[in-house]
Amino acid sequence: MKNNISPTGGNVLSLAGTKAAGPLGYLSWTFGQGGRDPYYIMVVIYIFFPYFSNTVVGDPVQGQSLIGYMNAIAGFALALTAPFLGAIADKNGKRKPWVASTVMIMVVGACLLWYVLPNDKGLSINATLALLLIISIAFAISEVFHNAMLPSIAPTNKVGLISGLAFSLGNVGGLLLMVFVLFAFSMPGTIDWSFLPAEPLFGIDQSLNEHDRIVGPIAGVWMLVFTLPLLLFTPDGKSSGIPVLKAARQGIEDVITTVKQLKHYSNIGIYLLSRMFFIDGMVGVMTFGGVYASGTFGWDTTTLLIFGLFTSLSAMIGAFVGGKLDDHIGSLSTLKVSIIAASVILLVLVSIQPGTLLYVIPVSQQATWSFPYFQTPAEQFYFVTNQVFAMFFVTGLSSSRTLMARISPPEMATQFFGLFALSGTVTAFLAPLLVATTTAWFQSQRAGFASLASLMIIGAVMLLFVKEEQAKVAPGNV
Repeated sequence: MKNNISPTGGNVLSLAGTKAAGPLGYLSWTFGQGGRDPYYIMVVIYIFFPYFSNTVVGDPVQGQSLIGYMNAIAGFALALTAPFLGAIADKNGKRKPWVASTVMIMVVGACLLWYVLPNDKGLSINATLALLLIISIAFAISEVFHNAMLPSIAPTNKVGLISGLAFSLGNVGGLLLMVFVLFAFSMPGTIDWSFLPAEPLFGIDQSLNEHDRIVGPIAGVWMLVFTLPLLLFTPDGKSSGIPVLKAARQGIEDVITTVKQLKHYSNIGIYLLSRMFFIDGMVGVMTFGGVYASGTFGWDTTTLLIFGLFTSLSAMIGAFVGGKLDDHIGSLSTLKVSIIAASVILLVLVSIQPGTLLYVIPVSQQATWSFPYFQTPAEQFYFVTNQVFAMFFVTGLSSSRTLMARISPPEMATQFFGLFALSGTVTAFLAPLLVATTTAWFQSQRAGFASLASLMIIGAVMLLFVKEEQAKVAPGNV
């Protein structure tokens, strides 16, 4: 087992074998994700995308289809460029310039979302889709280079802790911003609660959908502020002096070499192929969940924010419970349970309509309580069922990463985790394209959303051929 202390001078080593960053450096790195993830939570999942689909486009079916096609194009662009970007990050050395430039693109783009109004009064639908596409691509590129910094800045004995802290900060940031938007802009003036302001703060006009549009600038400013510590205090790698194109070529050659080695590691190969499908399906459910729910039940911004807050809390609970389950029954069994459960729950979710449960059971559409949100039985059932999905979703994400660590030879962990990351990007277009085409083909949000179950089921079936056993280095691969 490698010692994480350098034999020369006692410096703590990183996974890359270089001197690790100090606490200020690696904690500042976590702020990068803490600044980036709230954009996805607020804009993509819970507020802006549903607003764009239902209000700006004005047709939930068409809106879901357009969002799906936009995400598919972004995913396809990522699939084409991810190997090159990863290679540049590994070979070139400098990551901060890429992070800084992509974050600035996202900040400007997010702020421009303020000008997206219904009835073509602001940016047109096509212009908005183009803007969202640019932000999505910049988001993915930023993520690649931000993640690539971790092995060189984190002490070997704190990699898991630092990575987990970054995810936690992202979720906490999203929760805080959703609470702020909820109590500052969305609920005031709509409900007579004594602790709420009488009117939305800062002159926000709900009749002009400003409480929906403001999430773009808020996410942009938050991203800028929380990226600054990373740019200021996190040490960057030294420039290798290798030109970008040469670095990309060398990196691609390394990826191809590792892929060829999979013939000696069939168990790992099957697992990575399985992951391409089930991770696309599960991420797709979270991405389109807000759009689907708002279109099906007509939920407004306040309702979606409450929905998002509870879903995020459920995901945090799922992360804790899933970790315990992983330790108790193993990563593979936990992953199988998570994917199968998520597939079944998705089919339950799409079985819920305003007047029916489980496809055929009629239910009242009258309010069952005085609380102004989630008033009908169908809404309440959907709300609870989604919380269960969120728990299994996070459990699946966590156990999929743990399983990769358990089946990879320790001597080749870095190489195979590179393929692990790649397997989550090369098919990133699949889920949104499936949702878009199915929604458009059947003219049904329900059909489009339900189609994601097919990806998870394919992944689950392939997992049946995976064994939870650590591979040994094949001769000639050392």
